[in-house]
Amino acid sequence: MATNLRTLQIFREVARRGGVSAAARATYVSQPAATQAIAATERHFGARLFERTSRGMSLTPAGVLAKPRIERALEHIGEGITDVRRGRAVSARSDRAISLAQLEALVAVVEHGQFGRAAKAAKLARPTLHLAARTLEERVGVALFERTSFGVQPTKEGERLASQVQLAFSELRQARAEVGSLMGAGGGRSVLGAMPLARSFLVPAAVLEFTSVHAGHAVSILDGTYESLLSALRVGNADVLIGALRDPAPADDVREELLFEDPLALVVRAGHPLALASAPRGDSLAHFPWIAPRTGSPLHRQFNQLFADAGLEVPQSPIECNSLVASRALLLNSNRVMLLSAHQVQHELETGLLVALPHPRGRVVRAIGLTTRRDWRPTAAQQELVAALRRAAARIGALPKVRSRDATEAASRGA
Repeated sequence: MATNLRTLQIFREVARRGGVSAAARATYVSQPAATQAIAATERHFGARLFERTSRGMSLTPAGVLAKPRIERALEHIGEGITDVRRGRAVSARSDRAISLAQLEALVAVVEHGQFGRAAKAAKLARPTLHLAARTLEERVGVALFERTSFGVQPTKEGERLASQVQLAFSELRQARAEVGSLMGAGGGRSVLGAMPLARSFLVPAAVLEFTSVHAGHAVSILDGTYESLLSALRVGNADVLIGALRDPAPADDVREELLFEDPLALVVRAGHPLALASAPRGDSLAHFPWIAPRTGSPLHRQFNQLFADAGLEVPQSPIECNSLVASRALLLNSNRVMLLSAHQVQHELETGLLVALPHPRGRVVRAIGLTTRRDWRPTAAQQELVAALRRAAARIGALPKVRSRDATEAASRGA
């Protein structure tokens, strides 16, 4: 969109000061250069951002949408540079010469770990990427890369700056999406980080409902560990994280919203010895092999508590599995037991393949909800996507609970 940050700064100053001349003086460029910068910005957004009158320049509706996003993008980049400099004095001229291409080079190296992989992913010649990254390092005045036994890699300062730059790029993408929607071009994109329960039930229902109305808005669904999804969320590579909430929240810069409480059950195959009893007793838990949730997850803590409440040692050699597909196969082909949400295996329960037995302690739940960045400002389309997620969650929360008698009868029919 722009050859350097000054182009974005010129837009900001014209919007604030209401004229090109004042903005040119504030950003130390000529008036023709400022005019060219505004024209380049408008070409990128595909819309007029200013109304030109004899009294100056005022924002159009498209400009009103773009302004706060561009301002936040510049704030993120400025905060990132200030943070890594730690008070070191650097010429303001150096900042004005920083280009978006240089910042993109930094992000690519941080995301891919090395210059070679980053250049390949960015489809750039390695010398081109290397020059852009090293030029940025010179202009920031801080070592952003270091040579290790694994090659040249980003420093911690480089990683911190890249995090702020990624948030800035996210704001610029959002700005373009909002302007495009205003101009009738549609478009826009949302990235949902989905944990196991959300992937199997909640997210598909919400996305199908949303895209039936917003066919031009792209939705990407990410899966992975909670840690990887949270990292993507915090740097703007994901917009919403859906799944089990953490208590306390994992970081100060994210916000959690409870959608519903998800009851936990002991899930076994139809015909399992435990399914033939009216309800599993605590002391019976040690008689069967287990499938354990992933270490560090809220469900794993519930797994440990299950055995602690029964006065039993936690199984030392369970199969640890975070894949619903693999867990399903393990359950169907063995006498293993798994502490799980009955909602995640709703289809298998309805078909009688699996049985959900009540938790020995009665109603035990985990919190399911949305996690977003505190400073996230969703577009209008994204607000509707979040609303669809809330509606899908409300339907899940209203599903009938699995009762032990129903489970026992299902098991008897399956046998």
